[in-house]
Parts: sequence; C-alpha cells; structure tokens
Amino acid sequence: MAYGGRAARSRRHLLLPVLHAVQDHAGWVSRGALEYACRRLSIPPADAYGVASFYSRFALDERPPLAVHVCDDIACKCAGADVLCEALERNFGPPGAPIASGSAVWYRSPCLGLCDRAPAALIERAGGDHAEARVAPASQEAITAVLAGAWPGPEPAVQQPHDGLRLLRRVGVVDPESFGSYVQAGGYTALRHALELGPEGVIREVTDAKLLGRGGAAFPTGRKWDAVAKATARPHFMVCNADESEPGTFKDRVLMESDPFAVVEGMTIAALATGCQQGYLYVRTEYPTARKMIENAIAQARAKGFLGTDVAGSGLTFDIEVRRGAGAYICGEETALFNSIEGKRGEPRNKPPFPVAVGLFGQPTLVNNVETLANVLEILNHGSAEYAKAGTPESAGTRLFCLSGHVRVPGLYEVSMGTTLRELIRLAGGLHEGRSLRAVLLGGAAGSFVTESQLDVPLSFEGTRAIGATLGSGAVIVFDDTADLEQVLLRIARFFRDESCGQCVPCRVGTVRQEEALKRILSERTQSLRETDIALLSDIARAMRDASICGLGQTAANAIGSGLIQLNMAGTN
Repeated sequence: MAYGGRAARSRRHLLLPVLHAVQDHAGWVSRGALEYACRRLSIPPADAYGVASFYSRFALDERPPLAVHVCDDIACKCAGADVLCEALERNFGPPGAPIASGSAVWYRSPCLGLCDRAPAALIERAGGDHAEARVAPASQEAITAVLAGAWPGPEPAVQQPHDGLRLLRRVGVVDPESFGSYVQAGGYTALRHALELGPEGVIREVTDAKLLGRGGAAFPTGRKWDAVAKATARPHFMVCNADESEPGTFKDRVLMESDPFAVVEGMTIAALATGCQQGYLYVRTEYPTARKMIENAIAQARAKGFLGTDVAGSGLTFDIEVRRGAGAYICGEETALFNSIEGKRGEPRNKPPFPVAVGLFGQPTLVNNVETLANVLEILNHGSAEYAKAGTPESAGTRLFCLSGHVRVPGLYEVSMGTTLRELIRLAGGLHEGRSLRAVLLGGAAGSFVTESQLDVPLSFEGTRAIGATLGSGAVIVFDDTADLEQVLLRIARFFRDESCGQCVPCRVGTVRQEEALKRILSERTQSLRETDIALLSDIARAMRDASICGLGQTAANAIGSGLIQLNMAGTN
C-alpha cells in the first residue's frame, strides 16, 4: 500500500530502524530488502540508497553472517592494534574479504569507545539469534576463536570508583538493571524536587549553577533550556545526544551501561522543564550494551509510572524512544543527528535557525549530552550553590575525563573543574616505569597536543582556552617516548577524511588534501618541499576553519597543526 502526503513524511523517520532490522536478520541490506522498505515507507529508492550508503555500518553487498570490527584508532594503536591487525591479515586475509570458510569477515574500525580496555573489537552475528558482543582487550587468540565460531565470554566487571564522586558514585555499586536498586540509592529524588520547583524553578536552578554543556561546545545549559521553554511553536522535542564517537572518549558509554536510570531521569527532568512530551535517545550502534541497558531502564521507568502519560503522578506526559546510529561520527553534531532520526543522511544543517527554534521535525528541540544530564541530578538534589562549590567560577562542578594511551590505569576519572592535567595523569597511575612523556592529546582527534611544560594547565574551560587548547568531550590520550606520533597524526588525518559527510567543499576536499600534504611532509623530502607543503597545510586549515558548515571541518586541522609542532616542524595557523 502506498502512502502519500503527510502520512508518507511521517513514516520517513522509520528508515534507519528498518535498515537495522534487515541487517540484524540477514547480515546485510540487499537491493530487494531496500526496495521493499521503500514501498512500505513511501520513500524513493534512490533517496533510500543515498541514506543507506551514507552510514558505514550498513553493508550493501552480501557478506558472511559473522562480522568482527577491530579498532585501529589512536588509543588502540597505542595498545598494539596495528600488530593485531597485521597478524589477522596474515592468517585470514585482508580486511573486508571473507575468510576461507566463508562464514566470517573482519574489518578495521574507527574508535569503538573502549579506549580504557584497548585494543578492542566489536562482534556482530546476524540471523534469528542476532547478537552483538565486544572483546576488550582483544588478542590474536581471542579474535581467531571468534572467527572460528566461538562466542566471547562475559566482559570484565566495572571498576569500583574512588571516594568523593558525584556523577560516578553509583558506578559499580548500583545494579544498572534494577529500578529498585536505583531508587534505593536515591534515584528519582531529583525528579521529585523538579516537580516541586516547577519548570521555571528548575531552569533557574540550572542557570544559577552555571552548568555548561559537557558534549564539547560548553554552551550554558540554563540558557538553552529557557529558550526551548519559551518557544511558542508546539510540540517540543527532547534529544539526548549519546552518539559518542570522538576517538578517546567513552564517558557516556560508562554512564549508560552503569547508571542508565540516571540518564532517563535526567532526560525526564529536562523535558518537563522545557515542555517536551517526546524524547529521543540517539546512541551509536557500536554501544550494544549501553543500548540494552538504556532500553531496559526506559521500560522499567515506564512500567513504574515514571514515563508515559502521567509521569510520577504529575499529570504531565513524557516518553522516550531509543534511536540507534549507524556509524557516522558527524551525527554527533546536533543537526546531523536530527537528520539521522528523520531518516536522512546525517548532514549538518546551516545555522540559524538554531535547534531551540527549529530542530527535530522542524520543531523547537532541546539537545543535551549524557554527562550534562547527569549533572542536572546533582544540581537539583543539592542545590545550585552547593553544586557550584566544586570547580572554578567560570567552570562549575566536576568533569569526567577519559584517560587512555600510555598510562598505568586507563579509565574514566571524575575530578573538580580546575584540577591540573598533571594531577589527572597521576590519578591514572602515571606513565609506566622507565618511560618519559612525549605529548598528551587533549580533547580527542578534534583537540590538540600539549607538552610536559603545559601539564599544570587547569582543566577548566578558561584554563585550556588560555593555552589554545580545549577540553572537548573529555578525551585525554597520553603518549610516552615509545609513541610513533607520525603514525598517530596520519591516523587522525585519515579519520577526518573518512568521517567528513562531504556536504561542503572546504571539508570534503580539505580533509583529503590535508592527508595528502601530511604524508608528503612526513616522508623523506627536501626542506624546501617540506616548507611548501607546510604552508599549503596552513592554507587548508584556514579554509576549513573559516568556511566549513560544522565543527568537524572547523576543527579537523587542530591536532595536525599542534602535532607537527611536537615533531619539531612548523604548525598550521
């Protein structure tokens, strides 16, 4: 049956869930399956193909039912991922080619968000018994066993946090699958406070706490909430951005896997304060455990009356739908995420209009990061004044930092804003004995390298800004004197080349030319030719920064430029 007009438009947003269902069952998306989906959803086949081919996790060519994705990104590279991949290639053939038995295939993958347990691999098994699993840390023996048909065993237990935490205090303590366990630990007291305060009171508390967004942009949360609440158009939508794809970042994964009810409660408070009746939680497909935990938390919250048409007996309506990404770093950008939920290619939109006025489905939309929502609970439970006691005057509260690379104890650490980078690395055990620090990549692939002379920088928004760096999404990748920074820079350049959505010329062309120029600079060439390419790289960086539509192109040269300085070469401007 064909659908037309508004009915057809309303079904477009089901495209990605349908494509996921097809691939989960068959292992790939065939032309016949795609055309059938198009008929049911009334989407032109060429349009749907453009969407399916945009996302890297959708396979449009037939492949074996078992797929193993081995991460070779920055943190995993530090942990020996290249050696692992070379061994797999010797034993099973090149990535993307079915192994001899034809029952499995392996791929190199960008960051899987398991940097604390690097090197990492993601396993997908299609069919009626569709399943997903992770192997981290991964070894040649473990991957070989999986390719031979063995299923991975249970994952390591979550590390117990240290004392004095706010956001991580329940991690490893509360059962993440039990609503009762969460409530017993103080869960949903923040929602009760929110209902007592009312929307205006909640927004005032968040504003007074000076909470800045934790997704990377650091926009004042209270100002954003107030703008959505005052938007006259209806309905309003609430979106939790859990598409955590920045290399070196895994904080949102830990929160969703270990404290999922807190994420649901935070979304509920934000929605009720801003007049949103429908929420979407967009989680990257590489996080199967997080997705399972969040879906379970939503179902239990709904069954207990904390989601639905009468939230906690307030008479207010709010519910949440989980949406699964499909392998596109660009969908961490909020407007690209909207397009993905709407069943389109994940391409950013021009601003203005801004999401608070015209967002998801063209309506006022509130977008918050997972960590940002976790902070809201602390603000309402303890008050804005108490919350602001931690941190600095301009950067209130605590912050989650993802430590990986050459540190003794990689993991997620919570510290007060303003804690120095040196102290943070000390909390992670410091470097291995006999090693010296070469550099630290602060803020992930879109961040910048800092040196040992800058380790006393306060980890606050104003502190890092003073040295020309950024906190970004909280990634801190440490490199000792064994690190091959040239290969790290080339991996970063390849990452941006692959992840550019291709919509705007400065980014689409610039990321390719940046990688080409970097390869020439790092090769054996004369000093004059190297200086010519460094000047070219500077021009490319300026063009991408000034003319790209979104933050991907605007920051794609940051780490490359600062990294060249660490290699004693001129940096980009």
